[in-house]
Amino acid sequence: MKTYLRPAISLFILMSLILGGLYPAVITLVGQAFFPTQANGSVIVRDGVPVGSELIGQNFTEPKYFWGRLSSTGTFPYNGGASGGSNFGPLNPALVDAAKAREEASRAADPGAGREIPVDLLTSSGSGLDPHISPAAAAYQVARVAKARGLSLERVRSLVKGQTEAPQWGLFGEPRVNVLKLNLALDAAGGV
Repeated sequence: MKTYLRPAISLFILMSLILGGLYPAVITLVGQAFFPTQANGSVIVRDGVPVGSELIGQNFTEPKYFWGRLSSTGTFPYNGGASGGSNFGPLNPALVDAAKAREEASRAADPGAGREIPVDLLTSSGSGLDPHISPAAAAYQVARVAKARGLSLERVRSLVKGQTEAPQWGLFGEPRVNVLKLNLALDAAGGV
């Protein structure tokens, strides 16, 4: 029994030290040395104050801001602790009701926009935390935001264009707009 127990305990202690101490320390040091922004949560800082993360959406509801995708994280939107999709199927009344409510809110905020609302403004993402919208969703909101801020349509369109990110490495994904970065650029541009 001793011949089996001693090597097992020794291996357990050795692996605990390597995988529970050494490996995390090395990965943390590499992350901080080569990817400090990403390793610390991709936090956006303005005037020394953290205002959010590039990776997690925020709940913007005022007409002077661009709105992101719906969050399906319960009563507290964009709650990272409750990340996950709603798991509602396309025929589920709760999903249909949420999309209709968002459509009504969009139409009430901008009654002049008679065109079709982009789907990413009516539905939530798989994680419920998506910080991006499509360029079409941003373009749909330009008139409302410009009017609310007292800025020209051209100025707001140029901000959207400036904040539009290309697919990763030019290959993966679709063009997208980070809502928090766009709204921060709007605040810097002025207006109401």
